[in-house]
Amino acid sequence: MSAHVHTSVSNGTGLILLDRPKALNSLSLEMVRDITAALLAWRDSAEVDAVVIRSSSEKALCAGGDIRFFYDVGRDTPQAGSALLEDFFTEEYALNHLIHFYPKPYIALMDGVVMGGGMGVAQGGPDCRIRIVTERTRMAMPEVNIGLFPDVGGSYFLSHAPGQLGNYLGVTGVTIHAADALYAGLADYFVPSAELPALLALLEGTSGQQLRAAIAGFAAPFQHGTGESQLAQQRAAIDRHFAAASVAAITASLQQDDSAFAQKTLQIMTTRSPLMMCVTHELIRRGAALGVADCLRMERALVRRNFEHGEVIEGVRALVIDKDNAPQWRPATLAEVSDEQVQQMFAPVWPAYAHPLRHLS
Repeated sequence: MSAHVHTSVSNGTGLILLDRPKALNSLSLEMVRDITAALLAWRDSAEVDAVVIRSSSEKALCAGGDIRFFYDVGRDTPQAGSALLEDFFTEEYALNHLIHFYPKPYIALMDGVVMGGGMGVAQGGPDCRIRIVTERTRMAMPEVNIGLFPDVGGSYFLSHAPGQLGNYLGVTGVTIHAADALYAGLADYFVPSAELPALLALLEGTSGQQLRAAIAGFAAPFQHGTGESQLAQQRAAIDRHFAAASVAAITASLQQDDSAFAQKTLQIMTTRSPLMMCVTHELIRRGAALGVADCLRMERALVRRNFEHGEVIEGVRALVIDKDNAPQWRPATLAEVSDEQVQQMFAPVWPAYAHPLRHLS
């Protein structure tokens, strides 16, 4: 294991500890490989009945992929390291698939920031996932803010959120808290952060075979402690506006609504990449009709197109590298985005037999 991923087995439970606190556990290729290696080793092991992934820091489970790495190698030639970018997304998405279909309970302590790639390592499939949030949880798929799109399986789990919540979360990239995560079906249990030491003791002291029931019992007293969901409060407006057939139609609908929610949403959308908001809208539409493997294959081709276009490079430059907060999006406005431009982003990159994720099922 690397310096940033520590693994151990205790009482039938495999423990994965993310330990890159200064970067909020942003995932490097080495970290992706370490997590994958542990999960593969434990998948068929009779000594491991459940897996827990958590952070060494209360600030974040994982803030996403290492976007400085994306920027640096995304501008390089293969000789200078850009091939590592291809490896990163191929292996990250393969890890997301492994987690979704993991054959044992997969418990994610989603304390602190859980965004982008952090959602990818937390969102197990319905047969294995046990997703725990706290009052410190700050959850988002904020990729449109840096000129990317909600990947790591976002086309699947956002498209399966109730009503138009997935469209809203993906197109705007807004951050939500514990009550919203539970309401949107992106978390399962709430545990106050003050109770985490007791929860950790439970996780380490209970056999892996009994963890699912033990966690449910532990969290039961806190199920009403999250406060009211803002998504629930705004659900009717979200469903009305974000059911529109395009991002342009969504903004037109919002412009007819003088509520504080609608006006705030419009303001947020003016800061996002116009092209990638439209791509995200199309991604979620397509994802609703696909299984997990096909969603990840679609995202893998799309991320290649995105880097070819350069939108993410410009977004990271503006928000992370130069920090001028003035990205020069291409196109610059929503009115300039054509359906042809959006569809070009979804053009196949490889023949099916050569797709780097062709073996996923």
